[in-house]
Amino acid sequence: MCTVIIQVPDSPEGIVRILAVRDEDPGRPWQPLGAWWPETYPGVVGVRDVRAGGAWMAADPVRGQVAVMLNRPDSLDVAPRSLESRGGLVLESVAGRSPRAPRTAGFNLVEVTGPSVTVTTWDGDSVGIEELVPGTHMLEHHDVDDPGSARITRWLPEFRDAAPQGDGLHDAWWGDWAAVLERSGKLSPGDDAAIIRDNRAHGYPTLSLLACVASVSRDAADVRFAPLQTPGEWNALDFVPPVQPE
Repeated sequence: MCTVIIQVPDSPEGIVRILAVRDEDPGRPWQPLGAWWPETYPGVVGVRDVRAGGAWMAADPVRGQVAVMLNRPDSLDVAPRSLESRGGLVLESVAGRSPRAPRTAGFNLVEVTGPSVTVTTWDGDSVGIEELVPGTHMLEHHDVDDPGSARITRWLPEFRDAAPQGDGLHDAWWGDWAAVLERSGKLSPGDDAAIIRDNRAHGYPTLSLLACVASVSRDAADVRFAPLQTPGEWNALDFVPPVQPE
């Protein structure tokens, strides 16, 4: 039940701003934002899923490409082991190859190319593509700006009021959005409206583990990450650039 907040600019010369919170099973190993695929995806950085080898979030900083994956309910009636990892689609997306015939479980895939943002959805029956209009949007495991989501209903107005500060690609723009995230952290992590979450109360083994911020212009992207010290519990976030793998 990850959460993504996106501000889409109203000009082709503008900058997309993204705040993404990752929920995952704490027992599933992962590697922080870094260049983990130098041979197959040179220049790409991402948060790597060690088990399947793909990414939850990835970016090509030179080409101005970012992609983030969120799970979505689906109608599939197949054994999970027969499906491909959704994380591979994230890497393919930032390489310029959006999914068209996925062999995965359901998803919402946020795809950013320069100032353009689309959300590609897969529910087991059909692929949908929605281009986001200028403004601030919020997404979790159903539709964009879903009015049936307690999380979105509670916090989207605050994210819209808390406009990112600064107009440069590398500005530390996220302070006001992080303040909204901090206020949300005062809720119980099992609350339907919580963003920093413990989804075990809802029957899932996932908790919020980390957050990433990204700025994307026409020809470049700046991406940073910050882990939570304890899964499912808020702490002040210190966003840092990608690590350099040894």
